[in-house]
Amino acid sequence: MNELTIYGTRWCCDCRRARNFLRERGVKFHEINIDDEPEAERLVLRVNDGRRKVPTIKIEGRYFSCSPFDPYRLSSELKIPLNK
Repeated sequence: MNELTIYGTRWCCDCRRARNFLRERGVKFHEINIDDEPEAERLVLRVNDGRRKVPTIKIEGRYFSCSPFDPYRLSSELKIPLNK
């Protein structure tokens, strides 16, 4: 799998669920906290039509939001197993 980046926050339960989902399946990812990086927050707003939706995930040059957390969508978008 190509490099995966999660734009999120520490306090967001959807971000926590997405991170756990990926870790449980052995998917490596880079995480960027948009509360600490204003440029990352602007990127999230831009790719989500002005909405601060986290987690926003970047894979293969494209972005998608997984808010609210949806394991079916996440497994489908990333082509990884739904179940461990």
